[in-house]
Amino acid sequence: MITIAHIHNDFDGKFGIPRQSGLVEGLESRIVFTPEYRNAEALRGLDGFSHIWLLWDFSMAHTDKWSPTVRPPRLGGNRRMGVWATRSPFRPNNIGLSSVRMLRIEPDTPDGPVIYVEGADLMNGTPILDIKPYLPFTDAHPDATSGWTSDVHTAPLSVIIPEEARCQYDFSPRLWQALTHILANDPRPHYQNDPSRIYSFEFHGCTIRFRVEDDKAIVEGI
Repeated sequence: MITIAHIHNDFDGKFGIPRQSGLVEGLESRIVFTPEYRNAEALRGLDGFSHIWLLWDFSMAHTDKWSPTVRPPRLGGNRRMGVWATRSPFRPNNIGLSSVRMLRIEPDTPDGPVIYVEGADLMNGTPILDIKPYLPFTDAHPDATSGWTSDVHTAPLSVIIPEEARCQYDFSPRLWQALTHILANDPRPHYQNDPSRIYSFEFHGCTIRFRVEDDKAIVEGI
């Protein structure tokens, strides 16, 4: 597989990344091409699309082995599903697929042409294998069914961020909004439900510490 670009964003670790693309609005990422693909001609016409598909490499999940079944975290980690019925990173070809909103293209930067997107579910530095335009007349299916995942959707959590944390850290409104949406979507594995346990993840160069009690995500420290 050839890496054509890398994504750059506020996630330096896997924990805390949204489980699917498009779940967290305001989460901005940059797509920076590798030197041999920094050609603005390759982006001609792309600016007319609102969304694009990213095909990418689960670079942190490479293994020489594979299993025909996996344990999706959304099922509590104790039920198996066929790997083809999941989006698990542990598959024969470690390829991810994400639909993201394209914010803008900056054609002339020190890094060549750069694409800015919103709603990506990729870790900082993830290799991008390909980019394709999203076509709503063929790619959108309003009557589609969602299989076993239709039973695991949960209501979003209420998010409590102490005022002293908001005052101490100079996050932009966009970053506060993104962090709130990340916590509202409950980044914990579904098999962990200890209200006294403190979880943490890396975001925008900071460590976010939080716990979940009832239906509330409470930030304990940043």
